[in-house]
Amino acid sequence: MKKECSKCNYVSEKVKLKFGKPLCTFCFYFAPDKREEMQQYLLEKVNFRAIETYRKQNKLAGYRQKKGMIKKAKEGKIMNRAPFGYIIKEGNLFPAENSKVIEKIFLEFNETPLSLNRFSKKWGFSINGVKKILTNFTYVGKIKFAGEIHLGHHVPLLSSTLFNHVQDKLERLKIKKP
Repeated sequence: MKKECSKCNYVSEKVKLKFGKPLCTFCFYFAPDKREEMQQYLLEKVNFRAIETYRKQNKLAGYRQKKGMIKKAKEGKIMNRAPFGYIIKEGNLFPAENSKVIEKIFLEFNETPLSLNRFSKKWGFSINGVKKILTNFTYVGKIKFAGEIHLGHHVPLLSSTLFNHVQDKLERLKIKKP
């Protein structure tokens, strides 16, 4: 049975309910996840003809993928390759054989007067490689995605104190994160 979308008035059989309000597929994907934000979302009316091109071209695929990745990050799961010092087994992060090297890198960086260039050469990494290691929240048991930091379900390789000392030093040196 065809229903009308509460946001754009598009009539379709593929209407989904969100907080009891019927929404077309397009409006459903952009609808807020919090009930208190839904009323404001519905007040901002859209003419379905204005979004018809997107509906036809199915431009929602990237949005759906990002939304799924954000959900995965909130659950504390990694969604890309394992950072240096970790391996992925059955979808979860575990310390790798070289995991002890991470703490050595952080300790030495925190205590050394070497430039980032010399430090990276000493360890056999590019400058950006060292920056990625030194700014990676994964090493303290967290997952960072889309500007948000979530608690991970993996073993941290560093203490938060050491990680924060290194972040402070990077800030003092004005080293930009990769």
